[in-house]
Formats: sequence, C-alpha cells, structure tokens
Amino acid sequence: MNAMDIKTIFTLSLFNYEIPITETVIVSWAVMLILTIGSLLLTRRLKTVPTGSQAILETGVEFLNNFAKNQFGRFSKYLGHYIGSLFLFLLLSNLMGILSPVEVKAFGMEFTPPFLIRPPTRDLNVTAAFGVITILMTIVFGFAARGFGGWFKRLLYPVPFMLPFNIMDYGTRLLSLTLRLFGNMLGGLVMMYLIEGLLPVLLPPVMAIYFDLFDGILQAGIFVFLTSIYISEAVKLEE
Repeated sequence: MNAMDIKTIFTLSLFNYEIPITETVIVSWAVMLILTIGSLLLTRRLKTVPTGSQAILETGVEFLNNFAKNQFGRFSKYLGHYIGSLFLFLLLSNLMGILSPVEVKAFGMEFTPPFLIRPPTRDLNVTAAFGVITILMTIVFGFAARGFGGWFKRLLYPVPFMLPFNIMDYGTRLLSLTLRLFGNMLGGLVMMYLIEGLLPVLLPPVMAIYFDLFDGILQAGIFVFLTSIYISEAVKLEE
C-alpha cells in the first residue's frame, strides 16, 4: 500500500453532501478517545497527598504551568492547557503506528493484516490544520498583547521597508510547521515499509524504536516548541 494513500473508510451523507471519513479521521478519533479515557482514569480518585500516578500527573502539570508562565506571561492561563493538549495529541498520533499489524512474507508463509494503523500526522491536511491554528493564535494573541497599533508596528521592525518580508514570515512559518512534521512522519513511514520489505521478521521491531518511537517523540516536541516560541514572541513586550 502506498504511504501517501489516504483510505476512505466510509461516507456520511449530510444535506445531500457526501462527507468522506478517512483512516486519518478514524485514528484521530481513537487518539482523542484514548486521551479522554486516560484523563478520566487519572483524575477519578485524587488525594490530598498525591502518590503513584497522581504524583507523576501533578509533576507534569506543574512543569507545564511553569513552562507556560515563563513563555507566555499573563496569557499562560489561556495557553498552558492548549500547549499540553497539543503535545499529548501529537505525541500519541505519532506513536500510533507502533500498534499497527505488519505484513509478513517469510519461509513460504504470508500474513496480510486486515487493516493498518498509520499516524494521522503523515496526512498533510492534519499538519496544515495545526500549522494554521498556530499562526492564527500567534496573530490573535499578538493583538491581545499589543493592540492593533503595537502589532502593526512590529511588522515595520526594524525598518518600514521590512513590512512585506515580515508579513511573508507568517507564511514561511506556516509552511515550516506543516512540512516539517508531515515530511518527517511520512519519511519515517516510508522507511519502515522499506525495512519491512527487506527483512520483515527481525529488523522492523529494532528500527521501529527510532522511526516510530524516538522520531515520533522528537517531532511532537519540535512542533510544540516552535509553536511556543512563535506565540511567546507575539505576546511578550519589550522591556
């Protein structure tokens, strides 16, 4: 199966308009369901003195709050939750490929899995959507922090001649966010297909440690880090 193919699982009809539900949508729903169930399980029996999973959870939340406060200042109460949710969604999305069954052809035997689980982030529509959200949040919170006049003044920095280039910068950031995540996740998926075809029995589990696990964690972190940097630049005022 081509790594670029986005398979349509079924189609919904709404007001005589056909809405294709692709494998990307199905896996994204699964990711959201896992995160929802996980959050309910982790918070159902909170104690005054945290222990075990609650202690780990509170440590993570405290780290996120401190990170958001350092990055976004007075806007941390609005952005901290989003940054944390974004990282968890991208992380789990990137790692979903680990759960996919593998096609095996060895020793005269062949196993073809009935379905494949592929990361939603190898779909350009997904990475582009997150890129657009990041750029829109950068602009909106820039308005909120500086006002329209202050935001427009930043477009003229350091000299008015830079206006068109500063506007173009939003477009280049969008392309960078979109294509970096998409390209790395799709590239990793293609490499795993090649490895599975070369040596389907022993090599894929070893290489999956990098292409599915390490690279998935790395790309989620990079996307969230860049998102934080862009929004932080927009909301932090010069001393």
